[in-house]
Amino acid sequence: MAKIAVEFEASNTPQAKLLDQGDGWSAADIVCTSGPRDRPFEERHSSTSIAIVVSGSFQYRSCNGREMMTPGSLLLGNHGNCFECGHEHGTGDRCIAFSYAPEFFERIVAEAGGQRNFTGFNALRLPPLRLLSPLIAKASAALQGSTDISWAELGVQLAAQAVQLDGALSTSSAGAEPAAEARVTRVVRMIDAQPDGGHDLASLAREARLSPYHFLRTFESLTGVTPHQYVLRARLRRAAVQLTNGPAKILDIALECGFGDVSNFNRNFRIEFGVSPRVFRRQMRPS
Repeated sequence: MAKIAVEFEASNTPQAKLLDQGDGWSAADIVCTSGPRDRPFEERHSSTSIAIVVSGSFQYRSCNGREMMTPGSLLLGNHGNCFECGHEHGTGDRCIAFSYAPEFFERIVAEAGGQRNFTGFNALRLPPLRLLSPLIAKASAALQGSTDISWAELGVQLAAQAVQLDGALSTSSAGAEPAAEARVTRVVRMIDAQPDGGHDLASLAREARLSPYHFLRTFESLTGVTPHQYVLRARLRRAAVQLTNGPAKILDIALECGFGDVSNFNRNFRIEFGVSPRVFRRQMRPS
């Protein structure tokens, strides 16, 4: 498989750094600096693609519709499909993009119990879901620190999970009003910048200048999860990265990430990742 180019002429063109590659797959760290003043341009998926959104937000459009991409969500791309990524409401994003050759991906689909004759993803996006949290946390920790992981294993696990979840949700941001979409996007970026803040429905709705009902309905339509779920997962992802890449005490991490006490943090962490913070740290940092 050809290596991914890492040099581009335009300053706002996504910069790609190859993380690893093998027979039929590759993984790259993609950083985009485009903003509201940059006009989106049409691209084409040269392979089956799954991208983890690590930071930032953007609109992902294709012939099948459009979705708002936020941290913790997965972008799903079918081989040969054209698409655009727009940044109307904020500047920049960062993704970990996995690319799969058709034959390689079809084998994963068959072995993961997916469609017998897989013709492509039905959805454009998978929102930040609990089932995806361990894989996303592992990838984010590896990208931000010195943790050594197998990108090959992660790519296979991610593909299998995406195939199993594809089509299970019917969320779409296509019906959101442009003004409300811009306000909710601003709130999403605020949460990701400061997940430890005292975010509740009332304060987030005020920040968006929407009624609580309108904000809740629009937020869930755009992101695929409720504001509470989004804030909680943003905090837990940050905690998982700190547990993996730093020596801080679990109590300090819990408080720094916005949890009022360590028991609440331990309970939510175990629900999200299936193990306690202590066990997670030991699994991610084997001696």
